[in-house]
Amino acid sequence: MEVSGSHYGDYHRLPDYEEEDSPPEDEKELLVHVTEGLKDSWHHIKNLDNFFTKISFQTLHIYHFHQKNGFACMMLSDVFELVQFLFVVTFTTFLLCCVEYDVLFANRPVNHTHPGGGALPERNKVTLPDAILPTPQCAQRIRSSGWIIFLLVMAATFWVYRLVKVLCSLLGYWEIRTFYTKALKIPSDELCNCSWQEVQARLISLQREQPMCVHKRELSELDIHHRVLRFKNYLVAMVNKALLPVRFRLPLLGEAVFLTQGLKYNLELLFFWGPGSLFQGKWSLQPQYKRAGARLELARRLGRGMLLLGLANLLLCPFILVWQVLYAFFSYTEVLKREPGSLGARRWSLFGRLYLRHFNELDHELQARLSRGYKPASKYMNSFASPLLALLARNVCFFAGSLLAVLIALTVYDEDVLTVQHILTAITLLGVIVTVARSFIPDEHLVWCPEQLLQCVLAHIHYMPDHWQGNAHKAETREELAQLFQYKAVFILEELLSPIVTPFLLIFALRAKALDIIDFFRNFSVEVVGVGDICSFAQLDIRNHGNPQWLSQGRTEASVYQQAENGKTELSLVHFAITNPRWQPPPESSLFIGHLKEKVQQDAAHAPPAQRLLAEAPLGASFLSDEGPCTVPEALLASVLAHPVLAAGSGGLASQAERRRFGQLGSAAGAAASILASLSCSQLPRRGENAVYQSDSTLPGDSVAPPETRPGPLSRSVLLSEFASAEMSLHAIYMHELHQQQQHQTSPRSPSQPLAQAASPKPSSHPPSPFPSPTLLLT
Repeated sequence: MEVSGSHYGDYHRLPDYEEEDSPPEDEKELLVHVTEGLKDSWHHIKNLDNFFTKISFQTLHIYHFHQKNGFACMMLSDVFELVQFLFVVTFTTFLLCCVEYDVLFANRPVNHTHPGGGALPERNKVTLPDAILPTPQCAQRIRSSGWIIFLLVMAATFWVYRLVKVLCSLLGYWEIRTFYTKALKIPSDELCNCSWQEVQARLISLQREQPMCVHKRELSELDIHHRVLRFKNYLVAMVNKALLPVRFRLPLLGEAVFLTQGLKYNLELLFFWGPGSLFQGKWSLQPQYKRAGARLELARRLGRGMLLLGLANLLLCPFILVWQVLYAFFSYTEVLKREPGSLGARRWSLFGRLYLRHFNELDHELQARLSRGYKPASKYMNSFASPLLALLARNVCFFAGSLLAVLIALTVYDEDVLTVQHILTAITLLGVIVTVARSFIPDEHLVWCPEQLLQCVLAHIHYMPDHWQGNAHKAETREELAQLFQYKAVFILEELLSPIVTPFLLIFALRAKALDIIDFFRNFSVEVVGVGDICSFAQLDIRNHGNPQWLSQGRTEASVYQQAENGKTELSLVHFAITNPRWQPPPESSLFIGHLKEKVQQDAAHAPPAQRLLAEAPLGASFLSDEGPCTVPEALLASVLAHPVLAAGSGGLASQAERRRFGQLGSAAGAAASILASLSCSQLPRRGENAVYQSDSTLPGDSVAPPETRPGPLSRSVLLSEFASAEMSLHAIYMHELHQQQQHQTSPRSPSQPLAQAASPKPSSHPPSPFPSPTLLLT
């Protein structure tokens, strides 16, 4: 790729490096041959963003259609959203106006009468119909409350708006269904069994036969990802450069990160698709934002927009808060009663999903990767235990459990005990207390190995700050990982507080970053022919965004400000090349991938052979997993993760001789290089020509897995996906190890800095430190 600008201070345009015969930008007339019989509504689509992804209110989104499993599922999902909203509003109104709670709680006696007027004998038991008011009386209560009528009018207006939107969306869903069945030749009943890679390949093939884009003769995998993830890549880059999210320090709790669905919605409204946003037409940055001379005025305009949006959120705060509370109540109350410990489970936070996401990584790829890292991350977080808190929890569990046992025994002896006032409530609360207290009591069989567990987490999440290395046993590291991997209860609490906190963050915290945000969109936006304006980091351009300390020395011209933090460019490039093996990378990226291959082969020559590492896989799997026998890709990871521990624990003259032969035997980098080098030995037909390593071409697990677990025709696609994931995990371990070794060699170890300061959006004039000779990395 060639950048027209001589410096990085201004917005610039990128030509299409993949198509030498692409039409020039200034060509006034385009003569394109249209095949007879193929002149459908998708021929020469003007706005491919509407077609490839779901952006706000737009309906033509082919990726979303595939992920939601087709027309029927998408239609029913939208309909049920309308029904849910209607149910919440109706049921809440009924509970407020149509229930006589004095009767329900037996605070007032009820006279039961015959239909003819005769009185029935008094009954002690109150039934539900006794507590429900007649329809005329219920309607009178609703009419007499002006506040309830106002809320119902607001809810009805919003519901009608949603109904119109759903009806319009159904037309788009049907058009996409027609496109799948007629153009892509994928019937609706086979869509669930068709992977996105296959859909993507058919799209690229269709562009050659029936051009959908007038600016390019061919679409590449990167073009499609740019359209699907245009705005998502901007958010990932802003998190990487520490512009988002908002951070603040709370008394007693320390530093906190706040990023909720409500705040994210407001940011997207402000930046991408709302009135007065930075983008126009959903694919092009407004021209004034591309010029450096207007940055101060644009920053004031953006700050004014944040102020108005914050005031609007403040005005709507009561209504949004009421909806959030009601929705959370109806969603989680039954789950809390059935499984009180579910709120103590963890989930990847919204901030974590953006921080850990690769550039150009699709939603389903991210979800699969983080799902694989869920159990290792949970084991690492649970390995920390406070002796004082565990002691208190044991005693609370003893006393609450004793009371609960007595109450349960009494109810077993005589069920009339349940009729005693508040006895059922006491049993429920005591059960919740016991469940919560047990969650703070550590497992007595737990083995303390934080470094190995954190390394296993890294294998799946691919990113972690430098100061975590060697500090896995510290509480600070656990607290920072907790920002990425939060309790579900914390997630619910943040979403409930979001309507209150979001307006103040928009008005005070984010307005101070308005100028930095304007500079970010100008400096890190490029226009690609046939694609539009995208985040320049998404180009995976090593020359403009590579980091010399992540194997990019001599191949990058980026300053500190231009570099992506934590090796995001390099790791994203490797990930994209593995998941899209037919993709033709630009020259600088191809050179980086070639250099990485050579470096792996060099280090593999000084590392233990892959056969020995695979022989250690069963022991490594039992050390790192409690799920029994592991699959072949899991065995590859287990052999790499456990090898440093096994090597460090071995002794004797033979071990010392092997250390002299293989160099740093306990290095995870050497073990990863050895396994990666073994993947280059092709034994099966290759899926693509340009993968970093043909993980689908090599099945070294044949020497590990029993015959009955070897892949068959039906499981081949799943196995290839698993091997691609394992291959990327090995690359993440390998590149992080090399980065850490260079950090130790080029400068003394810096003191730990919090995750909040891992990246800085401010430019710097300090040159990058020199990269050491490759022969020194594993010595």
